[in-house]
Amino acid sequence: MIIFMSDVLCVTNRSLCRGDFLDRIEQIAVSHPKGILLREKDLSQAEYTRLAKKVLAICRTYQVPCILHSFTETAIKLHADAIHLPLPLLRQMPREQKRFFRIIGASCHSLKDAKEAEALGCTYITAGHIFATGCKKDLPPRGLDFLRTICKETAVPVYAIGGIDSQKASLIRGAGACGMCVMSGIMQCDDAASYLKNFEKAGENCAVS
Repeated sequence: MIIFMSDVLCVTNRSLCRGDFLDRIEQIAVSHPKGILLREKDLSQAEYTRLAKKVLAICRTYQVPCILHSFTETAIKLHADAIHLPLPLLRQMPREQKRFFRIIGASCHSLKDAKEAEALGCTYITAGHIFATGCKKDLPPRGLDFLRTICKETAVPVYAIGGIDSQKASLIRGAGACGMCVMSGIMQCDDAASYLKNFEKAGENCAVS
């Protein structure tokens, strides 16, 4: 059995990926992050389903959790036990669907969002964006005080997202987050194992408060 020591959740983005996407997924899976979140918001449900089958197979080979995004029916059909939803979709999710999932995540951008996601049965949330990021050039970052508040006021694990690299990892852990999400860095780095190892090294002398 694999014991997952990483606290880094890898979020995918094909448009940013350097090289073959499935090769990149395997490179990440070999390195055993906390999980791989298959985001790919531009795909239709049929296109997403075809891709998800391949990504799930890779993740299952390396015993890495694979979290599907938005397409609940696809996740149920493929026997995926983890789903991540924008809050509007989580609100609409029937209770009978929730029983299919061991892991349910939601994207939160305020304390109100986080409280609502928790009440709706999430097992974790992402909170952001914490630092400035090219993905949200026109929106100011919410910062570490925002993250500290979310972590303090909610009982579910919180994963920070937005502008995070290994140099900021200790700040995220120090704010009380359970972990952090990375996207552009893991999609574009030369070596996924080395990239994730840098986050592990950054945590060696970090005490989470």
